[in-house]
Amino acid sequence: MKSHINPGDKLPAFSLLNQKGEWISPANYVGSKAMVIYFYPMDNTPGCTTEACAFRDHFQQFIDQDIMVFGISADSVEKHRDFAFRYQLSFDLLSDPDNKVRKLFGVSKSMFGLLPGRVTYVFNKAGECVHVFSSQLYVKQHVVEALAALK
Repeated sequence: MKSHINPGDKLPAFSLLNQKGEWISPANYVGSKAMVIYFYPMDNTPGCTTEACAFRDHFQQFIDQDIMVFGISADSVEKHRDFAFRYQLSFDLLSDPDNKVRKLFGVSKSMFGLLPGRVTYVFNKAGECVHVFSSQLYVKQHVVEALAALK
């Protein structure tokens, strides 16, 4: 799958609501924080729960390296709030109900066009994409790839 955002590209500006109903604009952190932005199909499904919990379980490593983590799906703020509470997720889940940001990044459907794609983008402190990882099935690998890209 070809992504619209590739290594060397700059983080596009966008704002979405998080699970607390707050507007979050990752571009505001360019210059001060590295970022991992991962797109996933849906809250409370087996693969997405495993992926989110993997980010949760390694969250201290991201904090220690001054890296922010954002998960994005089309789920509502309310679904994100329940998902984050149920699994004690410490990072922002951003609601993209119209898939505008998913399209901005170029994350297409996978699994024969049936599921929204699962793609992780890693941006350095300068807001430059340094790594893209796409895999619907290897959900825990997204965390491994993100941490390795920013070492």
